[in-house]
Amino acid sequence: MAHLAGVMAAHTNLPVIGIPIKSSALDGMDALLSTVQMPEGIPVATVAINGAGNAAILAAQILALGDEALAGRLAERCKAMERAVLEKDRSVKQRYQ
Repeated sequence: MAHLAGVMAAHTNLPVIGIPIKSSALDGMDALLSTVQMPEGIPVATVAINGAGNAAILAAQILALGDEALAGRLAERCKAMERAVLEKDRSVKQRYQ
């Protein structure tokens, strides 16, 4: 069903997000390529193989264009992720100094 996002995009003017799923001997590369290789006029926003988390964030970002409260929550989430990365960085540096 790797072509499903393209089929949906061909039948709507709404944004379509494709999530290639790792499900074959090709480790999902077949799904990735069939999702990103859409013909002109059939746009599909594509995230990484098994990238449902990023697809959810992308969908929220699109919706946040018209929703200030959602935009604020996304900004808070981004800051929280930044703090978590900086804390992990400090932890690694302390371990190897």
